[in-house]
Amino acid sequence: MCHYCGCREIPLIKDFIAEHESATNLAGGIIHALDHDQAHTVRPQLETLARELASHWRGEETGLFAVMRGNPEFTDYIGLLEAEHRELAELMATVDLTLSGDRTELAAALGALHQHIAKEEDGLFPASLIALTAEDWDRSMAAWRAAHAGRAPAP
Repeated sequence: MCHYCGCREIPLIKDFIAEHESATNLAGGIIHALDHDQAHTVRPQLETLARELASHWRGEETGLFAVMRGNPEFTDYIGLLEAEHRELAELMATVDLTLSGDRTELAAALGALHQHIAKEEDGLFPASLIALTAEDWDRSMAAWRAAHAGRAPAP
């Protein structure tokens, strides 16, 4: 991840990055359990991850993604990110942990979460610095708050 552009200092981006870190930690725990024949412990962890990602994705998609989609330069890129959100959400909701193939598919998808996050943190977030207006940031932050009712944003 880049540390040069300064986007990591924007409160909304800090929140997204903190959520990314939480998601990758949860995903790592799930992958570890799958790799060590502890699939029976995965369902509660997977449900926690799915809940966290649902609010995270809602905050991204109704906020930052929605305002950046107004720029044709970002439309396809955002469409790809949202498709990846849908694919992982569907897999987490339907995976049959009793099936070896499903467990393997889940582990691979959770491993790929790092690449998805890199597309946001190394691509979209830095681009947001030059693409968004103050009004866009306000709309993005309002959407994050709505998706995370009751949780305070990063300072």
